[in-house]
Amino acid sequence: MAARPTAPEKRPNFFSQLRTLFTFTRDAYKWLPYVLAGIVVLGIALGVGIGFLIPPFAIWSVILWGFTGLLAGILGAMITMTRLSTKAMYRKIDGMPGAAGHVLSTSLGRHWQSSEMPVGVNPRTQEAVYRAIGRGGVVLVGEGSRGRLTRLVNEERSKIQRVASGVPVTVLYLGHGDDEVEVKNLASAIKSLPKKVDRASMAAVIKRVDSVSQSLASLPIPKGIDPTKARAPRPR
Repeated sequence: MAARPTAPEKRPNFFSQLRTLFTFTRDAYKWLPYVLAGIVVLGIALGVGIGFLIPPFAIWSVILWGFTGLLAGILGAMITMTRLSTKAMYRKIDGMPGAAGHVLSTSLGRHWQSSEMPVGVNPRTQEAVYRAIGRGGVVLVGEGSRGRLTRLVNEERSKIQRVASGVPVTVLYLGHGDDEVEVKNLASAIKSLPKKVDRASMAAVIKRVDSVSQSLASLPIPKGIDPTKARAPRPR
């Protein structure tokens, strides 16, 4: 019997993604519709005002500038909503297991290699260590109780120093206490690290570190958020 052809997965269109983004952000900020409407109205008002101020006065010029203001207002509203959705996403995942992995896998950009999967986990207490490798060296992010993370962090740091001697290893702890990094500031803290590894050496460092890392598939993942569901969708 011939196998039934599998239909390709239908991806949501732009307006569907935009509606989902709006709903997600409005749940966190109830005043969002009023702010977006105000930005659009302000854009139109500025456009019409410019049309009246630029001589010689002509109705078509006012209409054209008003339309330009409308487009500028829509753009400003979308930028505002995107930034607010990012803040809402961070608020939602703050303090939940797996938050560090979500940030590392979605917010560092192409100059860093990382994964939403931890490189070390305490299966009893669910403390986890995540890793990112980039121009700033190797970054280990501890998620959970700082005292119980000591052994996991030291083990991973020893592996890295054994195969990538000379590469700086930075350890960050997620949290709200002294010497800890909040989840909303994690990506910026990593990106701000001074560049100590050149592009040519980065691939070799990644290969060496991966060779001594425990298989990610064998690690128990902390029970908490599903990063793919916690992500604030963005319109394409």
